Amino acid sequence: MNKNFLWGGATAANQCEGGYLEGGKGLGSVDVIPAGPNRFPVMKGEMDYHTLPADSFYPSHEAIDMYHTYKEDIALFAEMGFQCYRFSFSWSRIFPTGEEETPNEEGLSFYEAFIDELLKYGIEPVVTICHFDVPLALEEKYGSWKSRSMIDCYLRYCDTIFRRFKGKVHWPESKKTASTGIKK
Repeated sequence: MNKNFLWGGATAANQCEGGYLEGGKGLGSVDVIPAGPNRFPVMKGEMDYHTLPADSFYPSHEAIDMYHTYKEDIALFAEMGFQCYRFSFSWSRIFPTGEEETPNEEGLSFYEAFIDELLKYGIEPVVTICHFDVPLALEEKYGSWKSRSMIDCYLRYCDTIFRRFKGKVHWPESKKTASTGIKK
């Protein structure tokens, strides 16, 4: 394998975590988007998610249940030879409504355990701070990124992540990155 190439994988929290409303998680915007024919009308704002049929299926609620199976999943990544894994933090798992002054410790602890498990196998964590899924409360209150009021909420979220994971998430300044010759 080329030393300048990092082998790994990538997911988004809403695609893989599951753990719907567990560990203090709040609703995210993706949590109200159903599978099936109503998916795109809800995503485009042409249909109100409050009016969906009771039997609607929401993929993010269970996803692949990585919230409960991350240790087994990461062991499989190691078996596949992953050198890195890119994942996203669910904003609403860390700040359930997006406006809390203090973060949800259960959410932060989940991500800390997740990152520790990656590091245990020598897998470099590469983090996407926000994959587009925002706390639903912010979307309903401010219209999401249509409002500048989101900025302070986002900055608090980023500051929390940067401080908590400073010594564990190094991308792009990791030793592995430095060896690739990739310029900032």
